[in-house]
Amino acid sequence: MADNTTPVEVHESGDAALRVVATSADRERNWAAVHALAAWLETADVEGVHGAVPTYDSVLVEFDPYVTSARQIRAFVLLGMRQLDFVGAPARTPREFEVPVVYGGEFGPDLQKVADHESLPVSEIIALHTAKSYVIRCLGAPAGSPMMDGPDFPLPVPRLKDPRLSVPAGAVSVAGRQAVIAPAVAPGGWCVIGQTPLTVLNPNKQPLVPYMPGDLLRFHEIQAADFERYAGLELEASR
Repeated sequence: MADNTTPVEVHESGDAALRVVATSADRERNWAAVHALAAWLETADVEGVHGAVPTYDSVLVEFDPYVTSARQIRAFVLLGMRQLDFVGAPARTPREFEVPVVYGGEFGPDLQKVADHESLPVSEIIALHTAKSYVIRCLGAPAGSPMMDGPDFPLPVPRLKDPRLSVPAGAVSVAGRQAVIAPAVAPGGWCVIGQTPLTVLNPNKQPLVPYMPGDLLRFHEIQAADFERYAGLELEASR
């Protein structure tokens, strides 16, 4: 019988964490595996484990070294991987989010730079950016930024040589082969091609952001004159 277990490597990360890396040749399988493992750890109520942070192909498992050990957590992680591969990850229907964006001008100061780099007109950059739904792969900094695979541009987008000290909340940016929205004001070195007027992060709610990894996000263009019409509205799932 074939072994369908997703291969992983487990590395100690300091005295209080393990980094579990999925190493199959299938990127989608790796992403699904580490997120399933993180979800399983969050519900398994393992004594001493107090966090599981998944990314694209790895998950950081944080634990209290005064309660448990790296060896014990490693054994539990490997048990979890075998169980998940045997019974499958719990099914979850992804939610979809529609994000209005004003592209270019003061809202997207790097749009022309990206267009020049790609040797495409600005209109084609916008068309490619709005052409598909994006899977939120993980939540990054700052404040739960939705990290996504980027648009189907011909070339990876280079980061800014001089990062900005302040990027506004709602900034829609690209770098490399990735895309993101900034939920809060923060420094940033990605190319800002637009801005959404919607409020992404609400500090008075739990969770602070409305989406989670696996949800779908799609951008659509609005005009600068419509920015204020959306301002103050919160990002919510469309379905």
